Amino acid sequence: MRQHSPTPPSAQPVALVSGAGRGLGLAIAQELLAHGWRVSIGTRQPVPQLADHGPAQLQRSRFDALDADSETGWIAEAAAHFGRIDAIVHNAGVLSTDSVLTASDAEFDRLMAINVKSPMRLTRQLWPYLQQSPNGKVVVMASLAGKRVRAPEGSLYAISKHAALALAHGIRHCGGADRIRCTAICPGFVDTDMADGVLPEMRAQISQPADIATLVRTVLELPASASVAEIPVSWQVESQY
Repeated sequence: MRQHSPTPPSAQPVALVSGAGRGLGLAIAQELLAHGWRVSIGTRQPVPQLADHGPAQLQRSRFDALDADSETGWIAEAAAHFGRIDAIVHNAGVLSTDSVLTASDAEFDRLMAINVKSPMRLTRQLWPYLQQSPNGKVVVMASLAGKRVRAPEGSLYAISKHAALALAHGIRHCGGADRIRCTAICPGFVDTDMADGVLPEMRAQISQPADIATLVRTVLELPASASVAEIPVSWQVESQY
């Protein structure tokens, strides 16, 4: 059998993953690292679960979605470390169980700042690197809450995720001329700390972080000729999204 030479490290694509300190973001980082990606994680604290990966494959920067300066610093550090940036996964986000009638203005502003404004700013700053990449990609972790509202509780969160979904479509259109593709992943319940209030019998069936991580990697590795706008994912069969 013919032996293939390993891919030179400098040719390995580089992805930024926000909020990779735990849960879904950590699973995405682990999935990409396991399949040959070099990864820069943006977190508020070190991530001991990834300590086995050396600097050739993993770089970490301090990132806080409420601190615009940390976004600029993260991109600069990742680019200096790896010499290229091919993709970003906008995973950092926060949940709210407030309704649109009970939420304060401050809570609205916090959700929009973290779930929408920070990903928009990061993408804007990353754009020159994505334009230089042979396969520039953006993934926005939206939610099924961004496609429908099922109850008063969490309707404020749904507003932010509707906006995140619109952001993904806006990025997709902006990237048309440069063949930079953007996909919104829209999961329902996923077995992370955001599902701590879910009943035990339901939690035993809901989507696993590894399921969503596999979808993210698949989207990132698709060629530009396969542009996927959004992927809704649920742990059950829903009548409509």
